[in-house]
Amino acid sequence: MKEGKRVIAHCTQPIGDMAGTWANETEDNYGYYQYGDYDMSHTGDPRQDMEYERHYASQSYIVPEVIKNFLLHFQQVIKEQNLVEIQNNYENGFNKLTDRFFKTSAWPSAKVIAPIVGNEERFLILYNELFFRHVYARVSSGPSLDQRFDSYYNYCSLFNYILNAEGPVPLELPDQWLWDIIDEFIYQFQAFSIFRHKSSNKKTEDDIELLRTNPKIWNVHSVLNVLHSLVEKSNINKQLEVYTSGGDPDSVAGEFGQHSLYKMLGYFSLVGLLRLHSLLGDYYQALKVLENIDFNKKSLYSRVPACQITTFYYVGFAYMMMRRYQDAIRTLSNILLYIQRTKTMFQNRTQLYDQISKMNDKMYTLLSICLVLHPMRIDESVHSHLREKYQEKMNRMQKGEMAEFEACFAFACPKFLSPVPPNYDLMGANAPQHKEPFQLQLLVFKEEVEQQIQVPTIRSYLKLYTTLPIAKLAAFMDMSDDELCTHLMCFKHKMKNLVWIKGTSGLEGEFQSASEVDFYIDKDMIHIADTKVARRYGDFFIRQFHKFDEIMRSLKAT
Repeated sequence: MKEGKRVIAHCTQPIGDMAGTWANETEDNYGYYQYGDYDMSHTGDPRQDMEYERHYASQSYIVPEVIKNFLLHFQQVIKEQNLVEIQNNYENGFNKLTDRFFKTSAWPSAKVIAPIVGNEERFLILYNELFFRHVYARVSSGPSLDQRFDSYYNYCSLFNYILNAEGPVPLELPDQWLWDIIDEFIYQFQAFSIFRHKSSNKKTEDDIELLRTNPKIWNVHSVLNVLHSLVEKSNINKQLEVYTSGGDPDSVAGEFGQHSLYKMLGYFSLVGLLRLHSLLGDYYQALKVLENIDFNKKSLYSRVPACQITTFYYVGFAYMMMRRYQDAIRTLSNILLYIQRTKTMFQNRTQLYDQISKMNDKMYTLLSICLVLHPMRIDESVHSHLREKYQEKMNRMQKGEMAEFEACFAFACPKFLSPVPPNYDLMGANAPQHKEPFQLQLLVFKEEVEQQIQVPTIRSYLKLYTTLPIAKLAAFMDMSDDELCTHLMCFKHKMKNLVWIKGTSGLEGEFQSASEVDFYIDKDMIHIADTKVARRYGDFFIRQFHKFDEIMRSLKAT
């Protein structure tokens, strides 16, 4: 935890100084590569000469007329800052042309399309962002090592353009695209980190040497620096603080923060930091960066469904790993209910619908784990789906089957990362270095589960009695009296959670017990009381009446 905070403090400097460093490193390491233009010649270096050959081979590529027209129109609407048309080209035009021409192959490179768009540097940077994202998502062979490097350099150019300007840059992009930029930036960092740790990748000696000599490419400090710089430039934390208290965010936004581009990039960067810290296993810091965002009411800034779902997934997971099961259940239930009510919005957008469906399955799995470890009442529609799809898994976990806990955790957890480069000397060894962060988090999770593996069984017995001798319960549990007393104290401890009550910070809360039964021990006797005196059956039946009413009305309408 302390080390994580030290890194962040180091990386919160403005990006300007670091950006210059990046540019110099780019030119030093790849003298032939310059943004917006390419100055290539034979150098004697095989890697550079291959790039030279690919460059001139690409000149013979014929761009279809429909692609040319699309790119020219896209360039024009970005110049005019026509948000409606930009969004239409981004969400519809680009995807339709992708399905028609480039379903499993890459779009033309920036070198090829540069003459078409008059070598406009800003448009080429934005085009490259889409180009590399498409390579990661659709190209069957996946990105090459050179493409991973080039994508990083392109992000350097994009963020330098946005952050190093003396005033707000004349650029407007749809919220969805801005979110996708931050989301893809972190995804590509994640993918690169896993790639360089994997010994199973078919890396040549040259590839390993290139990775070894370029430790600053996709470095965790650089990624943190970008996200913190966007947060600071936009004054988004001050804006959220004022907005939550009912004030006008523009009063504290400053010159950059009043600009939609900076405001939304700042907000999305906070969610990016939540995700990044979760991937690194620092759950306290993950929630700390969101302390000015109130999850319990609709926010002016939460206009992108994918951002909302990502936020709640990582918040719910962080709560679970911090043993705040009640908050995790509340967070996951809220977003699962939101997905249930809005899923028809995404059905025509296949890729987004698939992503949300996968995230939906992961969150239901996390919810089932949390409910096994900490039973409590949840929304009836969410609970109904949980019973229908996940009841068998929950039954196995309730029986204490550790293998089921492990399988559910492996399916639902994010892909954890190591913030440092691997030991390249062990790259050929059998030890899977890319799995070490996951194994560490799995070990922490398993230790927590093992400590309370007997809690569901003890609870089931306690619910049957008002008084029960310790010796009798010990016989039921097939353990000694002393062991039983240890597990009873564990029951008391594990059923007491820090629970959010009020305020915007997700780290705040009060200790509460959510157990349906409570007990105390007098001599050798356990005295049990039901803590849930009045169950709210009325609310349940009223909800069912309303559902029945809706069904009858829809039947009559048809």
